[in-house]
Amino acid sequence: MRRLAVFTLIALSLCAPAAGQSSDEALKSALQKALDAYVTARGDPEHISAASLSVSLKGADEAINLAAGTVKYPDAGAKVTPADLFEIGSITKSFTSVAILQLEAAGKLTIEDKLGQWLPQYPEWKDVTIHRLLDMTSPIPGYDNQPSVARIMGEDPGRRFTPQELVASVYPRNGEPKPVSGWTYSNTNYLLAQMIVEKAGGRPYAEVVRDLAEQLGLKNTYYEQNLYPAAITDRMVSGYFFNHDPDDKWLAPLLGRDVKNDSVSWMQGAGGIVASMEDVSRWARALYEGPLLADKQRRELMTLVSDKTGEPIAAPSEENPGAFGLGVGAGYRPALGAYWYYQGMTLGYRVLYAFFPANGAVIVVGLNSQPDDKQNKNGALLEEVYGVLRKAGKI
Repeated sequence: MRRLAVFTLIALSLCAPAAGQSSDEALKSALQKALDAYVTARGDPEHISAASLSVSLKGADEAINLAAGTVKYPDAGAKVTPADLFEIGSITKSFTSVAILQLEAAGKLTIEDKLGQWLPQYPEWKDVTIHRLLDMTSPIPGYDNQPSVARIMGEDPGRRFTPQELVASVYPRNGEPKPVSGWTYSNTNYLLAQMIVEKAGGRPYAEVVRDLAEQLGLKNTYYEQNLYPAAITDRMVSGYFFNHDPDDKWLAPLLGRDVKNDSVSWMQGAGGIVASMEDVSRWARALYEGPLLADKQRRELMTLVSDKTGEPIAAPSEENPGAFGLGVGAGYRPALGAYWYYQGMTLGYRVLYAFFPANGAVIVVGLNSQPDDKQNKNGALLEEVYGVLRKAGKI
């Protein structure tokens, strides 16, 4: 959840349509082949047993939705379908950003308002603007990087955290923890934004998410503050924690566990949404085009800072290939050009989307594990799918 994806390019050949097969059928077959091949090749190193893919092309009536699985790991992953649900992790942040921006459009706040106006209970941060929360340039450290929180997450995965409890874990006392600088990924920023959404809008964050889903006709997007009911978890693929990185040592008790029934209260407005990949595809397109945001607010959403320095940049480039807006990321690769993207990572799930403004394509990939960082290659699958679309003449 704390990290954006690293993209590597893998080429894929697209076979000519078989006799009697339409070009659309050939495209779907080639995409399925790519997804199946990834699950087969990466099942062991990434510990994945389920994958889901949604591809939305500009002007197409419907997205292409596919799934793949293997029974090598528990939960009969081969039964996964495109309708199954995944935790989408930090893609939730764009829901929080949009909620803030819609409140701004309604005249209830501005993104240059300071925390002291909305959350006076945190006087040490009184001069931090909402804008700096959303683009990750605030000095506020991340609560999930604190051993006191991570230890509880590992030992008591059903624990219900409140936003106030999580924020309190990083509120400075006697100079600790020290403030961060430049651009620093911090989930605390988005819990504070969630609190502002509720205070300025006068209703719970869960209602805000439901309203945003209804605005776009998202039928398979859900938010709970703590535990999801069986009606939702029964529709989720199981998700597994297999991360041995030193930074995650406190989470070692979760290794190999199915986490889908655990509490999501440690994420909330920073990462607590569950959805289908098709719904993520619709949401991703709506972020960058259409009526979800007024023109002014969309410009604000897409105003970028470098994810190296935190300084404003006009667009990602070879010199500055990674950038961050208001809950959205932007990247550049010579093979792809400039694109918008985000990876949401929870303790057992990874969901990665990309929107390509040059041709209007949206690609969403969902996988059911959190592996070691060096084994996370979902960006390679994303680029492979892009290559299939390009070879097919769809982009």
